[in-house]
Amino acid sequence: MGMTLAEKILSNHIGRQVKAGEIVVSRIDAAVSHDANRPLALEMFFKMNGKKLFDPQRVFQIIDHHYPAPSEANAAVHKKLREYTLQLGCSLYEGEGICHVVMPEKAHVLPGEVVIGTDSHTCTYGALGAFSTGVGSTDMGVALITGTLWFMVPETIKINVVGTLPSGVFAKDIILHIIASMTADGATYKAVEFTGPIIDALSMDGRFTLTNMVVEMGAKTGMIAPDRKTLQWVDQRNTTRSFEPVLPDPDAEYSEEITFDVSSLSPYVAKPHYVDNGVPIEEVIGTPITQGNLCSCTAARIEDLRIAANILKGRKIASGLRFIVVPGSREVLKRALDEGLISIFVDAGACFRTPSCSGCSGGGAFGVPADGDVVISTANRNFKGRLGNPNAFIYLASPATVAASMLEGRIADPRHYIRTGSF
Repeated sequence: MGMTLAEKILSNHIGRQVKAGEIVVSRIDAAVSHDANRPLALEMFFKMNGKKLFDPQRVFQIIDHHYPAPSEANAAVHKKLREYTLQLGCSLYEGEGICHVVMPEKAHVLPGEVVIGTDSHTCTYGALGAFSTGVGSTDMGVALITGTLWFMVPETIKINVVGTLPSGVFAKDIILHIIASMTADGATYKAVEFTGPIIDALSMDGRFTLTNMVVEMGAKTGMIAPDRKTLQWVDQRNTTRSFEPVLPDPDAEYSEEITFDVSSLSPYVAKPHYVDNGVPIEEVIGTPITQGNLCSCTAARIEDLRIAANILKGRKIASGLRFIVVPGSREVLKRALDEGLISIFVDAGACFRTPSCSGCSGGGAFGVPADGDVVISTANRNFKGRLGNPNAFIYLASPATVAASMLEGRIADPRHYIRTGSF
């Protein structure tokens, strides 16, 4: 029997064939942590008498969750991170954007690699055909010393996405629909391989959206086998490191195979306060809102900004609303400036934040809603208190749905506003 993508990548790193259910120790290719961990992973490194990193060039610290520092406590954490990275010689990114956008942009993750991070959405990098997953600070501390970490080789669920994607329906709608169908624990500690003609047709930005959110159904990682589109994307960014793309075997054994036909899929919205509480937009159209957030490692890449700008160009957001736009990285912000997207958002009535996790994580203390406020967001989580106030309500949707809702002051169907061709 052949191997799944997860089994094959781990086998390559261990030097022998492994199968789902085995507990193994694998070398890692990159490790990333951020300021929201305060920085516990590096503190654990020193508590375990760590003297030097296994490879400073493969360790990355990113200040993104609370940037610029909204409090004295956050500023102290940032100062500590700067001191640690200077002492240890690893890389520090500050003001570059969200770790899960920056890491692939900077070619710190490549197909076939094993990558860990002290953030649950580290699974994002699986869109490149990597095995990437979130770990705890103690595990990260061990990995920083040894360059290895233990894993239980996960079983894999194969998800085929077929049909013809309707106009006005995007990657975010697909993954919200899948999570609603699978439920929050439907893939616990399993890898998810996405495949099918819809996946083939998605841009890399769309693929990152899918793999980013698999943790919301309990998955260990989400993965898409690298194809020509993947390799072209990587080649535009990587000029120094060699890598070996890995494909699943045709006779790989999956714990489950599920097919989703999206031909008749409507835009999807996750209602408060759970990500798997997703419904077709027809069930929530007209719900009054007070704020919209275009943000997060899920949906603040350049394609996401283009989708929203397509709807907002020449239009104004409804009176009394707040519309917050937080580009996913400095690169995304620069491209949006060059393409004129920023002017479209400003003219529509949006406000901006430095590329960061603001607008998704309440710790950034930016755009915190009031009691009873209703926020529609492109983020990946809508748990009670996620934006800093447990008495607010968060709906999750695509950039198109968020933009259309901003125009009406209520949850609105983006299919009425999509422009075809150049805008």
